[in-house]
Amino acid sequence: MATADFWFDPLCPFAWITSRWIKEVEQVREIDVQWHVMSLAYLNKDKDIPDGYREMLAGTEKPVRVAIKIAQDHDNATLGLWYTAIGTRRHNNEEELTRETVAASLADVGLPADLIEAWDDASLDDAVAKSHHEGMDAVGDDVGTPTIHINGSAFFGPVMSKIPRGEEAGEVWDGAVALAKFPYFYELKRSRTGDLDFS
Repeated sequence: MATADFWFDPLCPFAWITSRWIKEVEQVREIDVQWHVMSLAYLNKDKDIPDGYREMLAGTEKPVRVAIKIAQDHDNATLGLWYTAIGTRRHNNEEELTRETVAASLADVGLPADLIEAWDDASLDDAVAKSHHEGMDAVGDDVGTPTIHINGSAFFGPVMSKIPRGEEAGEVWDGAVALAKFPYFYELKRSRTGDLDFS
């Protein structure tokens, strides 16, 4: 069975679209999906980035702490269910990633309400960093999210502006698997046009 290890930060709209593609692929291909936590705040903490982007990242380590606590205390499927809940609120419903929104997302999937206490628990940051490095180090420098390991081969992407559905999702997956088989493949890219479509 093919494997897809998917690293996400709830903040990232591109990871959200790619994750919904992976959920579509699950319906049309035999794949084993495992969800993992990364952090855009951690990724960019020492980088020279625009002030506006740094301001946007301020405080975004807090929902990631909740994610890593879910990963520690519950099974991987539960982490995936929570990501669907928080991603739907953040990206489809345009809710801010506040403590209240994250608490509501825990309730959405029947998780214990006290998991929200991870929000301010900086002791979880080492576990976030460990999970982050497990996903990102294999990809290399100057990449972000989405990050996927396909059958053990690590990639940034695929970056999409709309979610492929049904068999089309499966065909995109087949292409990604084919590229992942070739150890000397590194990049396939073009400029993105149009708005993001979460539908």
